[in-house]
Amino acid sequence: MREVDVVGVRVEMPSSQPIVLLREVGGERYLPIWIGAAEASAIAFAQQGMEPPRPLTHDLFAETIRVLGHTLSQVRIVNLTDGVFEAILVFDDKTEISARPSDSIAIALRTGTPVFCTEEILAEAGIPVPESENEADEVQEEEEVERFREFLDQVTPEDFDKS
Repeated sequence: MREVDVVGVRVEMPSSQPIVLLREVGGERYLPIWIGAAEASAIAFAQQGMEPPRPLTHDLFAETIRVLGHTLSQVRIVNLTDGVFEAILVFDDKTEISARPSDSIAIALRTGTPVFCTEEILAEAGIPVPESENEADEVQEEEEVERFREFLDQVTPEDFDKS
């Protein structure tokens, strides 16, 4: 398992489909996952520290975990089948619950829980963007990031379908 950071939410054009973008910690791969609009909003709200006047579903779930005296210890992205990602919520007592990655990430951001992804998924669906080693490489890195953004603007979920 490799730890990943949540880079943010983007909208893929021209379909206007939201994507959550994960980045391999200590590596150079990014993992785009297509998600629903509600989950994209929930992830963006959590990243921006926005608190709605009333709890959203992910806030309610995070609060329920806390009130029941448990903690979410890990979120694991464990499977990719026909372009559909699957995740597992792992709790402090080792209980595991299957969940969508988008919901899992939204909850992880609210609870400060690390997110992990299998090496196999990163190898299959990850997109390498090399790290710069010194300040002279920063311009090149910015160009790589811009090319990656352009890629995200044109890629579709069907591009990852292996059938």
